[in-house]
Amino acid sequence: MDDNNRNLILAMVLSALVMIGWYAFFAPPSPEPADPAVTVQTADPNAQAVDPATGIALAPQAEAVPGETPSLAPSTPQDPVLSAGRIEIESPALQGSISLAGGRIDDLLLSGYRETLDPNSPFLRLLSPTAQAGLGTISTPAAPDAMPSLVVQKPYYAVYGWMPGPGVDPALVPNPATVWSVESGTTLAPGQPVTLVWDNGAGQIFRRSFELDDRYMFTVTQSIENAGPAAFAAAPYGILARHGQPDTQNFFILHEGAVGMSDGKLLEQKYKDMVKLDPVGNEGPAIVTEVAENGWVGFTDKYWMTTLIPQPGQPFTSVVKYAPGADIYQAEARLPMQTVAPGTQLSSSSFLFAGAKEWETINAYQNSLHIDRFVDSIDWGWFYFLTKPIFRLLHWLHGVIGNMGWSIIALTFILKALVFPLARKSYISMARMRELQPQMEAIKERTGDDRAKYQQEVMALYRDAKVNPAAGCLPLLLQIPIFFALYKVIFVTLELRHAPWVGWIRDLSAPDPSSLLNLFGLLPYAAPAQGTALHSLSLPLLAIVLGISMWFQQKLNPAPTDPAQKMIFAWMPWIFMFMLGGFASGLVLYWITNNVITIFQQYAIMSMHGHPPNLFGNIRAGLPKRRK
Repeated sequence: MDDNNRNLILAMVLSALVMIGWYAFFAPPSPEPADPAVTVQTADPNAQAVDPATGIALAPQAEAVPGETPSLAPSTPQDPVLSAGRIEIESPALQGSISLAGGRIDDLLLSGYRETLDPNSPFLRLLSPTAQAGLGTISTPAAPDAMPSLVVQKPYYAVYGWMPGPGVDPALVPNPATVWSVESGTTLAPGQPVTLVWDNGAGQIFRRSFELDDRYMFTVTQSIENAGPAAFAAAPYGILARHGQPDTQNFFILHEGAVGMSDGKLLEQKYKDMVKLDPVGNEGPAIVTEVAENGWVGFTDKYWMTTLIPQPGQPFTSVVKYAPGADIYQAEARLPMQTVAPGTQLSSSSFLFAGAKEWETINAYQNSLHIDRFVDSIDWGWFYFLTKPIFRLLHWLHGVIGNMGWSIIALTFILKALVFPLARKSYISMARMRELQPQMEAIKERTGDDRAKYQQEVMALYRDAKVNPAAGCLPLLLQIPIFFALYKVIFVTLELRHAPWVGWIRDLSAPDPSSLLNLFGLLPYAAPAQGTALHSLSLPLLAIVLGISMWFQQKLNPAPTDPAQKMIFAWMPWIFMFMLGGFASGLVLYWITNNVITIFQQYAIMSMHGHPPNLFGNIRAGLPKRRK
C-alpha cells in the first residue's frame, strides 16, 4: 500500500475514532427528569433552613451571634404571610410580581421567550413562589393564550434582609417572612421604582427599594433609619433559594448549577456536587469565599440565570450551600456588618440579574456596570479560546445577514478561508506524492521484501522532493477542535435556541425534525418519537445530505487496495450519517458546508498541479462489477 493511501486511511481512521468517541461521551442528550430530591437525615442546623409553615428559606445566621438562628413565629392559615399582597412587575422583557411577604421576587416570566416553538405556548417561567405563598389571584399581564400554569412545584426566588449584629434581637430585623408595606410605587417597571417599608416598633425603620431596567437587571437598595436612642448594628444580605434539584439537561459538557466569580476566580458547582460538599461550620455542605473587591454568585441553567451582584469594589462573603433537611440549594451574598448611629440612616445597594443569558445583554452589563467577567457566566467550556471568538464572529454575521442558518454557512466559509493555506499545502503535498508514485514503485521492486530498506529509501525520496507525508492529516487535526468549539457554541448559546433557517428547520439548536420513514412529511403520519426503536432508523434529510457529501469527498481519492480497508471506507460515510443525524441541525449544516467546500478546494488545487482527482473514475471503480 503506498503512502498516499496510508495517509488517507490514517486521516479517516483518526476522524472515525474522534467522532465515535465524541458520540459516546458528548452525543446530544434527551431531556431527562432530574434525580429524585435527596433527603438526608441530619441534626445539622440547616435541617431547619426553611420555615415549615410558610415554606420560606430562613436568613443566614449572623456570625457575631454563634449558635443563634433567626426566629420566625409559627405561621397559621390566618397568618398575614399567607395572604400578603403583591407588587406587579411589568417591563419589555419581564413579567411577574414581588410578594410583600419577605419582599421576595418570586414570580418572574421571560416575556421574550416561550417554552416551545408554538407561538401560543406559555412564556418561560424563571422564578416561582412557594406553595404557601402562591400566586393566588395575581393578574399576570400576558395574553390569554400565553398564561403560565399557576401550579408551583419547585419554588425558586430571591429574598433580601439583614442579619442582626451583636446584642441585637433577631426579631428587630426583617426576615424572609416579614410582611412589608408599600411606601411608594404601584407597579415595578423601567423608570418606575417601588419602595417597601417595615417598622420594627423599636425605633428602626427598614426600607427596600426595587428598580428595574428594560432587560433583566434589578437594583435593590436596602436602608435602615435609626430613630432609636442607641446604635443599631446589622449586615445586609441577598439569597437565591432553589427548592429541590431542578430539571436539568444532565449533560457532561454543560454546566448547570451554582456559578460565581470571586476576585477573578470562576466558581462552577453542579447541583449533584453541591449535595456532596464538605460541611463548613454551622453552614452545612457549603463553599464560603471571602471576596475582597469584585464578584457575583448565583445559579445558571442552560439558557437562563439568576445572579446576586454586589457593587463593584464592595467586599462580601460569597456562599454556595445545600440545606439537606430542607432540600434547598442556596447562593448568598453577605455584606459586612454596619452600624447605624442614633438619628442617622445608612443604605446598601446591589444588583440582581434574573433573565436570559443573551451575550449582548450580559456583555453590556459587564461594560456599563463594571461587573467582573460577567460574560463568563455563559459556559464557554475548555476550548474557550476558540468558542468565544467563533461565537463573536457568528453573532456579528447574524447581525449582518439576519438568519442564523445562513450565518453558519458564512462562518464555515470564513473558517475554511483561515485554514486555507494549510489545506493548500496539504493538497499540493498529496499531488506531489502522486508524482512520486513511479519512483516509489521502482523502490518497491528494487528492495523486495526488505521493508526497512524500503522505508529508508522512501523517506529519503520524500526528503529530496521536500514532501511531507503527514501533511494530509494536518487539516483534519485542525478541524477537530474547531468542530468541538462550534458544537459547544451551538449547544449552549441562547442565540441558537429556536433560531430558524429555511422551511422545516425552525430550531438550529435541535436535531432536524424531518424523517425518511414518512418521506420527510409527504406521508400522512408522524415520524417515530424519540426514544422508540424506529427512531434510530428515522434519518432526517440533513443527515442524508451529510452522508452523501462525505461519500463524494471520499471519492476524490482512490479506494484502498486492501479489501478490509476498502470495506471500512465504503461504510464510513453512512456510519457518520447515522451518528450525526441526532446532532443539532446547525452543527450538521456546518459539517455539510465544510464537506462541500473541501471537495471544491481539493479538486481545484490538485487540478492546478496537474493531478486532478479522478472523481467519476473512482465512483465507477467502487460500483459492483457486472458478471459476464
